[in-house]
Amino acid sequence: MPIAITADQENTRATLRRLIQLRWWLLAGAAAAVVAVPAWLDIPLPLAPLLAALALLAAFNANAARRLASGETPTQRALAFQIGVDLVVLGVLLFLSGGGANPLVSLLLLPVAAAALILPPPWAAGIAAAAVALYSFLAEWFVPLQIGDPRRATSLHLAGMWLTFVVSVILIAWLIVRMTASIRRRDAALAAAREQALRDERVVALGALAAGAAHELGTPLATISVLAEELAADASLPAAARQDVALLREQVAACKAIVTRLADRAGAARLEGARAVAADRWIQEAVARWQSTRPRASCALTIAGAAPAPQIAVDETLEQALANLLNNAANASNDPVQLRLDWSREALTAEVADHGPGFPAPVLAQAGRAPLASTTGGAGIGLLLAFAAVGRLGGRLRLENRGGAVARIELPLGGVHP
Repeated sequence: MPIAITADQENTRATLRRLIQLRWWLLAGAAAAVVAVPAWLDIPLPLAPLLAALALLAAFNANAARRLASGETPTQRALAFQIGVDLVVLGVLLFLSGGGANPLVSLLLLPVAAAALILPPPWAAGIAAAAVALYSFLAEWFVPLQIGDPRRATSLHLAGMWLTFVVSVILIAWLIVRMTASIRRRDAALAAAREQALRDERVVALGALAAGAAHELGTPLATISVLAEELAADASLPAAARQDVALLREQVAACKAIVTRLADRAGAARLEGARAVAADRWIQEAVARWQSTRPRASCALTIAGAAPAPQIAVDETLEQALANLLNNAANASNDPVQLRLDWSREALTAEVADHGPGFPAPVLAQAGRAPLASTTGGAGIGLLLAFAAVGRLGGRLRLENRGGAVARIELPLGGVHP
């Protein structure tokens, strides 16, 4: 069974992935410099130990990449060890190439910057202290560079300082930009999770109210049903009135069925009772049931997906979400509601459109986050419940104005079922 990875663990894995990627670039640059400097600048270097240190770091990096690819999640201690190894290998390279007199010695700041960005304060302080100690060591003990001309040595030192500054700016800027982007993504995910929790809390509260309302509505519905039966039995009732009474009895029966389901479910949106059904059959049945409660409204259903329709697992909450959208569309315009069902290998989409004035600005801005005032035309609680139902199934509900109001349900075919 796969082990779930938390957001913090995924963030740690992403951090190590960036460190490995950055280390490959630095290894390539360092190897090119070690090979090119003796011939290009006529400065002898101990090539064998320098290349050996780079080879060891490359093997270490390859092992870290292999363990990360295998699914291993590193700890903060492991990240600190990774940066510590970089610091030690960089110190060895500097020791063999002039020590503190090497203009590239400022590259010791790169591991410190990385530690400050990704490690807790104690570990970052340890890396910083190790960098200071290493620089102090290199100021006294090192293998000097063999440059006979003092003027040439000064010129090379200044050029090396410029190169170090450029490399440090590029790498630090790249690292900070990537880290801050990761932090923004994490903050956005946390904000979305908090918003989802608040929305679920509101839905639960609405469910409790619905359960109470279902219990209270039983008595008046029973009274209406008795009166309708008496009217139907009245022989003096005109034929036109009898048709209205028959419609009234049908609507009362539909209301009783809805109230009974609410009471049975206690207002909770459950997925345990989900059933597998072909997508086209499900939406046809859902539209038929909605049509029975809205006999004066009409819906033009278009099924655009290629046959055969995919099998999906749905429950009553998804049908309620669709019914809420159909009701809003029917309330917005006297024209037939346009319902389009389509699917691909990855997702199922159901688009509800009307020819009304479109969604008001408050609905587009706040729908799904909180119930809206009744002045918006009754699109508040229904949309809130629709957003919650679709979100629980791993999908999204999008609202837009396109020649009228358009509500689009997008459900991943792998996430429609529980």
